[in-house]
Amino acid sequence: MSNFEMLLRGFSVVFTPANIGASILGAILGLIVGAMPGIGSLAGVALLLPLTYKFNPTTAIIMLGALYYSNMYGGSFSAILLNIPGDSPAVMTAVDGYPMAKKKKRPGQALFTANMASCIGGTIGMIILTFAGPALANIGLKFGPSEMTALLLVAMTSISWLVGENPIKGIVATAFGILLASMGMDTLSGSPRYDFGSMHLLGGIPFTPFVIGSVGFAQVINLMNERYVQTEMIDAKLSIRGSLPTKREFLRLIPPSIRSGILGTFVGVLPGAGATTGAFMGYAIQKNFKSDEPLGTGAVEGIAACEAANNAAAAGSFAPLLALGIPGSGTGAVLLGGLMLWGLNPGPLLFQNEPDFAWGLISSLFLSNAITLLIAIAVIPFLTKILAVPTKYMIPIITVVCVVGSYSTTYSMFGVLVMLLSGIVSYFIQKNNYSTAPMLLSFVLAPLLESNMRKAFIISGGSLKIFFTRPISLMFMLIFFTMLLIPLVRSIIGKKKEEKTA
Repeated sequence: MSNFEMLLRGFSVVFTPANIGASILGAILGLIVGAMPGIGSLAGVALLLPLTYKFNPTTAIIMLGALYYSNMYGGSFSAILLNIPGDSPAVMTAVDGYPMAKKKKRPGQALFTANMASCIGGTIGMIILTFAGPALANIGLKFGPSEMTALLLVAMTSISWLVGENPIKGIVATAFGILLASMGMDTLSGSPRYDFGSMHLLGGIPFTPFVIGSVGFAQVINLMNERYVQTEMIDAKLSIRGSLPTKREFLRLIPPSIRSGILGTFVGVLPGAGATTGAFMGYAIQKNFKSDEPLGTGAVEGIAACEAANNAAAAGSFAPLLALGIPGSGTGAVLLGGLMLWGLNPGPLLFQNEPDFAWGLISSLFLSNAITLLIAIAVIPFLTKILAVPTKYMIPIITVVCVVGSYSTTYSMFGVLVMLLSGIVSYFIQKNNYSTAPMLLSFVLAPLLESNMRKAFIISGGSLKIFFTRPISLMFMLIFFTMLLIPLVRSIIGKKKEEKTA
């Protein structure tokens, strides 16, 4: 049977009352969990996994798969409306989503754009998963330390252009993020680095409190300067029709959604990358393409790029999980544990031995995508009312959300302290016209880059040849050097033009 026929067989499994109900429940829970800062898909799936032990294995994985997938939608809600990412993949959504909602007073359109891009990106990821899942998983296995290093070098090089026409500021912010990411235990030798004698810093700076502080609490400090300003009701109608983007905006979101959908799926397949890396890389790649408005000012393209990428990555992560039994993320590892508890062994034989289960799960992702989109669009009129709350009331509300979100990930006041300090530091960084986006991106990617680079050098005995003797790493290294030379060539061409005009 062809993959398409197997997909149709999967839909016959999904369209039962119990499985449809599981998809709806998972979608609703995923949206709620995603919108609550500090919880995230990993904690959400882990907490709900014991509840599914009495379920039929297919029904259980359908619910957890829907929860994981819809979590990507939910993370954008608080990112756009409060500038507090609900989950780490939504960090980049806040960069353009919040300015569009607050400064342009178009929260409905920002949420609608995020939802549509999520649907497009996720659908692309699911289609690729359906027809090329096992093959894609095998390609992912070919990405060893040298290939991952070369890919991450390309991503890190893109960071400096996140701040527009001033790459120097991007490089400074990037270096600062790498410095912060290097704190804690050495990943290979186990020796402590920059711990300053603190037991808490041995584990490094926790990501979620750091992000909540850098994005959310820094915004609280900003709001304090305008706490007595009377917030007016949003001009846009608080209805679904009033939240629809214009025809031009809809056409603008399609190209980045397709690009990021393909990129995000591939990133989701790579071991250890996950939806967060996909969202960051999707946004970085969008910088190399034309946008009607500068990214970071409320551009539709910026919202679409990261939202499509993180949803596609979530779909793509099921390829290595089902076809090879290799989880691509922490959430994937929890799902793998659940599969084993239910007596299923993910791997190449899963599609032969348990076709109803494997194809039922893949088919359920299409259903979950449609259900989540409908629910997310339906709640837009209620969500947009958040921005009508006066600033002086929003400050304590957002502060409480920041504190609770930071504490819930570390279960100690250390997380809250990290949140406060990162918020203060980020506030002064932004005050001096530096962007926090490169800092956050390098903070996420630096540990992956360091780990893979050192593994590559161990394999090669310290030789650089390993990056140029393997086809995939050679291709990425050529892209890397090209990106390094582009600013230099532009500078030389600019100087020659100035000389001619003079």
